[in-house]
Amino acid sequence: MSLAPSLQQVCLAVDCMGGDHGPSVTLPACQAFLAAHPEARLILVGRADALAPAARWPRCTTVAAAEVVEMDDPIEVALRRKKDSSMRVAIGQVKPDADGNAAAQACVSAGNTGALMAVSRYLLKTLDGIDRPAIAAVMPNKLGGYTTVLDLGANVDCTAEHLLQFAVMGSALVSAVDGKEDPTVGLLNIGEEEIKGNEAIKKAGELLRAVGAAGHMNFLGNVEGNDIFKGSIDIVVCDGFVGNVALKTSEGLASLIASFLKEEFKRNALTLLAGAVARPVLNRLAQRLDHRRYSGGALLGLRGLVFKAHGSSDAFAFEQALNRAYDAARHGLLARVHDRILDTLAALPAAPGQDEPTQPAAAPTA
Repeated sequence: MSLAPSLQQVCLAVDCMGGDHGPSVTLPACQAFLAAHPEARLILVGRADALAPAARWPRCTTVAAAEVVEMDDPIEVALRRKKDSSMRVAIGQVKPDADGNAAAQACVSAGNTGALMAVSRYLLKTLDGIDRPAIAAVMPNKLGGYTTVLDLGANVDCTAEHLLQFAVMGSALVSAVDGKEDPTVGLLNIGEEEIKGNEAIKKAGELLRAVGAAGHMNFLGNVEGNDIFKGSIDIVVCDGFVGNVALKTSEGLASLIASFLKEEFKRNALTLLAGAVARPVLNRLAQRLDHRRYSGGALLGLRGLVFKAHGSSDAFAFEQALNRAYDAARHGLLARVHDRILDTLAALPAAPGQDEPTQPAAAPTA
């Protein structure tokens, strides 16, 4: 498996109009990112008037796009009618030209998730052996590390084969980024027993157990929602509907806990004093529970790096998404994950009626 060298200079393309708040969030985040990364460059995409404040920023260029993909736009509108949208133009900056060169190494958007997946897939295409891209992001666990979860919203309806591909991509991501050559994989279900779950989950479990038994994946079996936070598994695989609900539920629970703590410490003079004494601990707890720190999910399976920030991101959260995209591009994540995916898929047992596994294509540049 070849490993791409780290890039010294990284250029990110940013959909500045995407998300619930658009330029009022994305521009301050981009400015903070540039200040923290003097070796990085940005291509800001959006309406010309909205990008005017960034016209003289160093290491920054602007590209005008006349249209905006709204958060409630149907995929058909984003894909076929709004061909000059900031989302589409930003993703296009990652697409290599005839010589294999791209204007940017990664794209970041907080826009409509379904539209982002559809447009990214249309422009960049998927890797050989991958039917659909999936959003992978990390969630904190009690061991002080992170659990990678996918899919988190790119695919609502998934077949067993899609879930198998997600497991392959998740294994590739964790292996490349975290250096774990044999990361553990669990299939999210309503129980650990093999007989539980709908038909797609049961079939996915059969496929994953077969692949694991053949030595091509470290599959531990079914896991439940609380396993995401235990730290006992590296990768949790699910469809995008379940994954997005799990993500938003965990974010809401974290906010609820923080709210309850504030209420209790403000109850009377004695609790206010206790809160003052405990302030350092509470600040650290709030930081660990802050879901904005984990913003920036990788859209895996594409021939280019695309990162999805939460639609409701504030400037801090969007900056974290920029940071994740920057780190991924700088360390050649695309080529490294590409190699691992193809190596794994080539080693998988051939599907019924197929004599040989899909043959790898040339590796894309990072």
